[in-house]
Amino acid sequence: MQHEQHDPTRLPSDLPAPVDDGAADHLPGLRVPPISLSATDSREIRLDTAPPHNGQSDTGPHTGPHIERWVVYAYPRTGVPGEEPLTPDWDAIPGARGCTPESCGFRDHAADLRAAGAAVAGLSTQETAFQQELATRLHLPFPVLSDHDLALTRALRLPTFEAAGQTLLRRLTMVIHQGVVEHIFYPVFPPDGHAAEVLAWLSDRRGAA
Repeated sequence: MQHEQHDPTRLPSDLPAPVDDGAADHLPGLRVPPISLSATDSREIRLDTAPPHNGQSDTGPHTGPHIERWVVYAYPRTGVPGEEPLTPDWDAIPGARGCTPESCGFRDHAADLRAAGAAVAGLSTQETAFQQELATRLHLPFPVLSDHDLALTRALRLPTFEAAGQTLLRRLTMVIHQGVVEHIFYPVFPPDGHAAEVLAWLSDRRGAA
């Protein structure tokens, strides 16, 4: 049990499920403000603009599917294997645990999401240096964005919670199309299967178009 508690790649079987408290109900239809966010790939990224054609870089030949949407999964924070959790009751906070498995899910589905016309980005209030450790360790093929100064969080009134004196994002995913929040997944549970849920939504939407 001790190993399960401190291994961020594994989810305990008794995690409490978050409930929909309505804190994200205002987001669909909102226009994303022109805020630049530092990314783990050394870029400054604005989510109100279209993603790069290939979902990763502005350079090189434009090949592959047309990328027209951002899929931005917001999460509280990631831990490092072997480190103690942020607070002793971390696993008891609904929706807090599971950021690393969720990121792994988006990593494993990144190519399929690109094929469905979406570029993936992670988002948290952690600093870029901390996020870079995650991106390198998990070999993430997409950027993770830092909203350390809470500029985007406050502008969009994203749902947050406080833990150990830190303001952290509640787990949610925004699908952004042409600078507007098109769809919200909130709450997200379980986090390790969420990327497949987003892919199914995008595939259904493309099929209905």
